[in-house]
Amino acid sequence: MFLLVSFLLTWTATIQVSGWEVFTDTRFKWQWAEELGAKVEIPVFGERIKELEGKEITLTGYYLPLELGGERIIISKYPYASCFFCGGVGPESVAEVVLDFGHASFVGDELITVKGRLKLNENDFESLVFILEDAKIVQS
Repeated sequence: MFLLVSFLLTWTATIQVSGWEVFTDTRFKWQWAEELGAKVEIPVFGERIKELEGKEITLTGYYLPLELGGERIIISKYPYASCFFCGGVGPESVAEVVLDFGHASFVGDELITVKGRLKLNENDFESLVFILEDAKIVQS
């Protein structure tokens, strides 16, 4: 019995939740942004996603060829034609990735895996809602 309980506890501790899945623990509300002079959708983060802020997560997604400058790239849960910017899916399907060092060039829709520290963005309209900081390319 002890061995079974030990196995189950160890197995449960190693299950990883998909970042894309956990991003859906975010609602959006319309709010007036004085600095933009317009109504914008402001994220309201649920408890599950708040617990991951500052922790390292891994995402696998499609590279979007949108220039952000420096070491910043965008990955999407969906290919470019179906992504947040073109296909009408929600902002929980894209993440900004700030790489901790230079990276090889990617081609649009290349599937890559990144690992980084999650930052939740509520009020910087120059960045996406979900940001992976100090990120590394795990696989491309």
